[in-house]
Order: sequence, then structure tokens, then C-alpha cells
Amino acid sequence: MDHTITSIKVQKRNPNRLALYLDGEFAFGLARIVAAWLSIDQVLSDDEIATLQEKDYQEGAYQYAILVLSYRPRSVVELRQKMEAKGYSEAVMDRVIERMTQSGLLNDAQFAQSWVENRSAFHPRSRRALTMELHRKGVTDEVIDQTLGETGNEEEMAYHAAQRQARKLAGLERFEFRNKLGAFLGRRGFSYDTISPVINRLWNEIHMEENG
Repeated sequence: MDHTITSIKVQKRNPNRLALYLDGEFAFGLARIVAAWLSIDQVLSDDEIATLQEKDYQEGAYQYAILVLSYRPRSVVELRQKMEAKGYSEAVMDRVIERMTQSGLLNDAQFAQSWVENRSAFHPRSRRALTMELHRKGVTDEVIDQTLGETGNEEEMAYHAAQRQARKLAGLERFEFRNKLGAFLGRRGFSYDTISPVINRLWNEIHMEENG
């Protein structure tokens, strides 16, 4: 059965969507990008209408994915989990993820790099801790290895992680300083073999400054 487009109006609540009227009655809403090729008096078959509605659904899924990424970068697995919770089908998620990957909006290598840089700047972690975090976000071993291969050695990472905390503990006796700073670094995934020389280095630096 064929239907004639009798009116196309901008929706009041969302100017990025259009209200489509068929045969003089409101039929359904469409995203502007989906409705771009439509015009008044154009005749649509039932199959064409179904295709339009499917494309609109996919565009809605894409816009939802854009919104999710606007809050913070996400891995492919994280985005899929958010979309799955929203009720999107596997096929629609696959198409959205492929589209976003091709456009560069979704990239696990860039996500992992951003995650590690953010951690290094604000909440330093050991390689082991970073690896576990990225694994939980669905990043592959290959991408993790490539990303962490660009960081400094483990002892330098621990030293960077402990500098601010060490100054807060500077007034303590050596034994308590060692225990508290060691526990701090341990919670961030560093091993004893890495922690011990870093604590000695920081203790010596602090007290050399005091004595200098």
C-alpha cells in the first residue's frame, strides 16, 4: 500500500527531529539526517516506510552512543555494555560500533592511552594494576602491552606515585614513614621489590633537603 507525504514539520521539543504526516495524519518522527531526502507529495510504500523507521532507530542508537562518549572515553566493550543495558539489539550495536570505529570516535588504543595518562597524572598505579583495570574494560592484551610499553620503568612509576604522599609523611620516624608509604604503594599494585628502594630514595631526598 502506498502513502503520500502531506506535511513535514520540525518537532517543537527537538529541532533535530521532524514529524512526518502521511495522508493528512501524523505518522511518526524521524531524525533530520534520515528524513533529508523526503519531500511533500512524495509517495512511500510500506516497505520504504519500514526502512525509514529502521534507519531512524539506528540513528537513535548512534546518537545515544555519542552521548555516552561525551561523558568520558569508553572502550568498545564498555560502550557495548551501555547500549545492551539500553535494550539495543546485537545487530544495531554492531553497526553503531563499526560506524564509530571507522570514524575514529571509538578506538581502544586511544582509550587505553588516555586511561594510562589520566592515571599517571592523578592516581598513579603499577603496571599490574593498570593491566587489571584495562582488562576489566575489555581492552585486549595486545593493546595493553603496546600502551604500557610506552610508560617508564616500574620503579620510576612508583617514585612518581609516592612523591606527594612522601612529603605528607615527612615528619614521621623512619619506621612509620616506611610502613605507611609502603602500604600506600602496595594499594596501588606495586611489589615489595619495587617499593623498598623507592621508599629509601624518597626518605633520603627529604632528609637531604632538610639537612641542606
